[in-house]
Amino acid sequence: MTTSIRPAQFPGSFGTPLAARLELPAVPPVAYALFAHCFTCSKNSVAAARISTALVEQGFGVLRFDFTGLGDSKGDFANTNFSSNVADLVAAADWLRAHHGPPRVLIGHSLGGAAVLAAAREIADARAVATMGAPFHPAHVQQLLGDVNPEIEARGEAVITLQGRSFRVRRQFLEDLAKQDNAEHIGRLRKALLIFHSPRDTVVDIDNAARIFAAAKHPKSFVSLDTADHLLTDKGDAQYVAAVLAAWASRYVGQGRDAVAPISHGGVIVRETGEGPYTQSIVAGPHRLRADEPAALGGNDSGFTPYELLLSGLGACTSMTLRMYAEKKKWPLQRVTVELRHRKIDAADCPDCRTREGKVDRIERTIALEGELDGVQRARLLEIANRCPVHRTLHSEIVVRTSLSDR
Repeated sequence: MTTSIRPAQFPGSFGTPLAARLELPAVPPVAYALFAHCFTCSKNSVAAARISTALVEQGFGVLRFDFTGLGDSKGDFANTNFSSNVADLVAAADWLRAHHGPPRVLIGHSLGGAAVLAAAREIADARAVATMGAPFHPAHVQQLLGDVNPEIEARGEAVITLQGRSFRVRRQFLEDLAKQDNAEHIGRLRKALLIFHSPRDTVVDIDNAARIFAAAKHPKSFVSLDTADHLLTDKGDAQYVAAVLAAWASRYVGQGRDAVAPISHGGVIVRETGEGPYTQSIVAGPHRLRADEPAALGGNDSGFTPYELLLSGLGACTSMTLRMYAEKKKWPLQRVTVELRHRKIDAADCPDCRTREGKVDRIERTIALEGELDGVQRARLLEIANRCPVHRTLHSEIVVRTSLSDR
């Protein structure tokens, strides 16, 4: 099984090593995405980490990295500017393409969003671009510098403090911001564009999203993040962005010539996502599900419990079997609904059980049949329900062989 997280390193725009993190799903990715973090943030920011993990669960491989002088990357932040960020992005795309696959989706948060809009023209194999809380013009970041702008202009540099960290900013940083023309980059994007923005964003107001949308050509889409803050610190907001982004991007990359077929039908891969102590990603063929435990048992309640998945298999098999039989007999069965519950009971309370001590598992299955069926047909369908393959498997001798993978 492919490892989920791989550290990476490659030279950035100044030739100094950039630290990166490549996250991969349990099966070959449907496509690779490249993530650019917000101004003075890092690849491990809340939004970058959560959105990347959720996208991996949806089948994407995601590369996120630290820009020069930030996080674990080498180099001096004071020497960087918006243009060097764009060059770092292109370097990351080159590395990803050479070692794994072309970056089909470019994702940017805040100033990272402006950077991917500018870098997209130099990453020809990207098919889709998504931004979150991105400014229309990179110079918007000067508002974050506050009162130090005059000092930078007068002295040539100043120290700013953001989120408890200090950074040295030079005049060349402001000069580089001023000469950017993102309107031209956006108008010539020639890639699908998805804009996420919150109407309550107090760092980059939503008018920026409107200007980006107006400058872009179709295909373009906008998604309001409602009550989200600029940094997407709420876990639900990050997961929502990833879910919408994955579904949207699949329209442009899912059928690409480089898409790799996932695990064949009949096999299932279950893997921890790392989002919670028990959260799991389940892959079966091209399909994906989540499993988890309820909050009362220490989980995040973000998916089916294992027993709910077991009941789902039995319920689906029951309904499908009844449908096949009714169609073969040409009976007027309109719809099947199967309700199932699982519980453990004392063996002494189960007169039909061979086990006489301890606990036994009981599955209660109730079937609703819609359609003009007579009594004989309904009784026959009840018999057929007990013959569905999963039902018979649960009643037969089952052998589970377990081994450790060499990988």
